[in-house]
Amino acid sequence: MEKPAIEHYWQSYCQTLSPDEDLDQPYLVEQFGDSPEMANELGQLVLAGTKTATCSALWEWEAEHSPLPTVGLKTIVVDGSETPFCIIETTEVNICPFDQIDAQFAYDEGEDDRTLESWQREHWKYFSRALPKIDKEPTHNMLLVCERFQIVYRTH
Repeated sequence: MEKPAIEHYWQSYCQTLSPDEDLDQPYLVEQFGDSPEMANELGQLVLAGTKTATCSALWEWEAEHSPLPTVGLKTIVVDGSETPFCIIETTEVNICPFDQIDAQFAYDEGEDDRTLESWQREHWKYFSRALPKIDKEPTHNMLLVCERFQIVYRTH
């Protein structure tokens, strides 16, 4: 999807806000996962309310020279073809080592059977694919940027 269409989606959201809210606030455009198929699957979990948390390696943020997310950040979640699913707002951000993620966070990520064991297994696979792209290898004590969020706008 071209930028104008994403901007149109953002403007549609802004029209739902009250006049005293900041209409010029920055926002991100992101898809979950590392493939179009995963973006579609995880985006559907967000829409269903099953996925209310996500994480990424701190190294990824550092490699991109991106500021860490903050509470109140808005993100347009897009599918594998960059069509918006919804807009989410970050409600919590924590930095946590991989091996200290708890069962509740794993459950809130909403993936697989929602157990800590499947979270560890599947996220290890993900980080084993993603981190070599920035010359890193996953470790059990690597720091993760853990976010919780809520949907603030959807058209589906």
